[in-house]
Amino acid sequence: MNIKTLSFGCRLNALESEKIAKKLSDVVDSAILVNTCSVTGEAERQSAQAVRKLSRENPMAIIFVTGCGATRNPELFEQIPRVLVINNTEKMDVNAYVEAINVAGMNAACSQIDLFKNAETPLSKQFIQVQNGCNHDCTYCVTRLLRGRCQSFPYVDILNDAKSAVANGFYEVVLTGVDTASYMRRENDELFLLGDLCAALLRDVPEIQRLRLSSIDPASPEVPKIIKLMHENPRFMPHLHLSMQSGSDKILTAMRRRHNADKLCEIAKMAGDTISLSADIICGFPGETDELFNETANMVREMGIIHAHAFPFSPRPNTVAADMPNQVARNVAKQRVKIISDIAEQNRIEFMNKQIGKVVSVLVEEKNIGRTPDDIDVKIGGKSIPNKTICDVEIVGIKNGVFAGKIVK
Repeated sequence: MNIKTLSFGCRLNALESEKIAKKLSDVVDSAILVNTCSVTGEAERQSAQAVRKLSRENPMAIIFVTGCGATRNPELFEQIPRVLVINNTEKMDVNAYVEAINVAGMNAACSQIDLFKNAETPLSKQFIQVQNGCNHDCTYCVTRLLRGRCQSFPYVDILNDAKSAVANGFYEVVLTGVDTASYMRRENDELFLLGDLCAALLRDVPEIQRLRLSSIDPASPEVPKIIKLMHENPRFMPHLHLSMQSGSDKILTAMRRRHNADKLCEIAKMAGDTISLSADIICGFPGETDELFNETANMVREMGIIHAHAFPFSPRPNTVAADMPNQVARNVAKQRVKIISDIAEQNRIEFMNKQIGKVVSVLVEEKNIGRTPDDIDVKIGGKSIPNKTICDVEIVGIKNGVFAGKIVK
């Protein structure tokens, strides 16, 4: 299949790119697909820069550009030679790509890729999309405007994806979406929520050895159910990535988030010592004083967050936060990102030291480097192990920030 893909932003984009490429292979012999991101101004800039480079290097190629960046600012990409922009609302419809070629008067048979060095990284786990869109109104988020309202996918489709994954040798499945926690369907006249979905997959696909969530909204009433299921079922990986954003009640209110600091503490208490936590953190949100930032820093420390995806606030067009007073200087926001990252790193080191001597299940991903249930890298010594293998590994130490382990006979 000569459909090359390049995805920016979330794992959901990469997953959608795979699906689109398979559909395109039936109607186009050769093309490049770029799935853009608009969550920050920098993500949008990088997307456009990459498309311009691909256009220069491939003067005969048809280049499809879709995703949030292209949907928010199509003019930025339409001015690039041989680029066809596909709106988010049509990105999964192969007919939209065919029509775009015809409208542009391009000859699909003449499309040719000369240079493409941006191959998607092969994965040893299978991501499965369970929903799209978001119904909330966070003041900083442009993604919800570009993805539309929440749409939860039928269980039968998700079940088929999971069965297909294990049939193709993937024994770890990761559920993902724009707002995964909002998953809600009517199944047999009963409400079917995220916790029900996870329990059903563990029951109906016993070949799944590891089930994982990409992220979850701390405000979701499903969080206690998810944590309980993790405590009860060893096949449900004991790690939660929280879309936390801040640990300050004042900033969370300004963001229009639906949780508060007490809720975060409650989640950490429910998780206990057996479920590890990571989080998204926005630094330098408008009105974030040093005192309010310290509330977030202290929360990250107290919750034992072992990994923080911390990034500086980026004002996005048509969002409330873009026009808020008391915007924080970019350099200050970047300094705060480093502080949060350093605290999480210290938490991670302390957590890792407690794991030495334990035997854990590891998914081998590449070159004997695997991933523990807590989503931490481990380098396994000894003979080469095939990718996608799940094996028991004894943690014998820490080297260069990752676990060192050996296979348990």
